[in-house]
This record gives sequence, C-alpha cells and structure tokens, in this order.
Amino acid sequence: MPCSAVTLSIATICAIIATALLAIAFSTDNWLHYDVWRNQIQAFASKHSDAESLLYNMNTKYYYYTRTRGLFRICYPKERPPASAVPTYLSPIETHCSNIDYFPQAEDEKIANEDATSRLHLARSCIALFIISFVTIFCAFWTGLSGCWKRSSGAITATSILLLVTCLLAAGAMGLWHTVEFFEKEKVVGEDYFQQWNTVLRDNTKIAYDWSYIVAWAGIGTCLLSAILLSGAAVCLRNEREKEEQLNLQYLMPVYSQKQPPYPPYANYAQPQIYPGPYYHGSQYGPYNY
Repeated sequence: MPCSAVTLSIATICAIIATALLAIAFSTDNWLHYDVWRNQIQAFASKHSDAESLLYNMNTKYYYYTRTRGLFRICYPKERPPASAVPTYLSPIETHCSNIDYFPQAEDEKIANEDATSRLHLARSCIALFIISFVTIFCAFWTGLSGCWKRSSGAITATSILLLVTCLLAAGAMGLWHTVEFFEKEKVVGEDYFQQWNTVLRDNTKIAYDWSYIVAWAGIGTCLLSAILLSGAAVCLRNEREKEEQLNLQYLMPVYSQKQPPYPPYANYAQPQIYPGPYYHGSQYGPYNY
C-alpha cells in the first residue's frame, strides 16, 4: 500500500504540473526574443546620406522593432510599428501584438519558394502535434481517474502509456519548431527572416530563447517523469494485489476431517473403538411411561 500510494501521489502531481507547463508554453508569446538596437541603426543611417530606404524600413517593417514571438503571436514590449503597416491589438497581458498568419494567400511571399512552403507546413505540423498531445493528456486524465478509483494496475499502465505518448508528441512538436527556426535562419524564406535582412539589421539584432521555450521543455520532462512514476505505481499495485491474493488463499483452502484410525492395525498399539452412540430398545421403565 505505501509503495503504490506514494508513487501514485507523486505521479499525479507531476502530471498536473506537466499539463500546466505545456498549456502555459503553448499559449504564451515568449518563445523567441528579438532585441533590436534601433538607436544604433538610426545612428548608422544618420551618418550615411544614402540610407533613406533603411530609415523607411526602420519605421514601417515590424522586424526592425524589439519583439517577442510565440506560436500564435508577435508582441512588442517596447515600441510598436505603426498601425498602418502592421495592425496590432492589446493582448490579455496588456502587450500590443499581431497574429502570425499560418494560411497566407497564394501570391504571398511567405510561400514564394519551396523552402518557404516547407517552413509553413512544418510550422502548421508543430501546432497540430501540440494539440494532439493535449488530447492524449485529456484521455490520460480519465484512465488515471478510473485506475485510482478501482486500484487497477491495468488502467494505471494505460495512463502511463498515454503520458509517454504525450511526451513524445510534445517532443516531436519541439523538434518541428526547431526545424522551423533552422529554416528561418539558414534558408531564404522571406524578407521577414534572418537570411534576407540587411547587414545593419543583422549586426544590431540579438535573438535569444525566452522563458516560454524553457517552460515547454520543462513540461515535457515533467510529463516523462510522471509516465515513469505511473509505470512504477502500476508494478507496485500488481505486487500488492498478488500478496493479498496469497494471504486470502490460506483462508480458502478446505480442511477435511480424518476418518481412519490414527495407527495402522498391525502396530502394537491399542486400536480406538468407535463408540456407536446410545441405543435403547424399548423403555427403561418397562411398559409404563411416566
């Protein structure tokens, strides 16, 4: 009992934490942080008379602004581009954001070449895998609830497998996200991305992973830990059930009385005589019954 109860408790806590971390990472906008040093770009443009296009882009293109990027939105914690260039709205955490377009028009530059199209499909697949991982977590919740209620090692094992599948799906989604990041940095997939930036913008932009990215990996690791603990809890439940059955078996074995004499007839011991019980023939008072 202590083995399964403690392991199940820790596994349940880990599963709840993993679900919360994955949900937070999925819904927040701090996977990548682009720190753009606009003052230095402006200083460079002021020293060069032929930098009019640079100044124009600096005031109209969103990638000349410091921003954070998530799976669904690009947010501007400091300055934001003009609404005429990039329409923004106020997010629930009071940050001006714009949505990432996963379904651009056919003439859009984002699908102008094969690499850009591949990047777009990979980004969509990343979102799809995250959604499927949440579906498997939902299924794991019900199988886990059933297993704890019935103390069923089979249901707990199924929950462990579902959480392991969740972990693999989320890790696969992270792998796709890193592939998208590789395409954006190393392939020509549009002017919004690193390869088509001018030298001034490249030199004055710092790209770093942000806290949502770290939270996503922490959720995947916690999910894997929960799956391992649930597997151990299922083994504990199975062992405890076997021990209970062995103890109950001792009280269920039949005990038969011995009818034969305790010693063989040829032994030099007096043989017990079976007393047939009282036998009365008639009344002890004769024909008179008082």
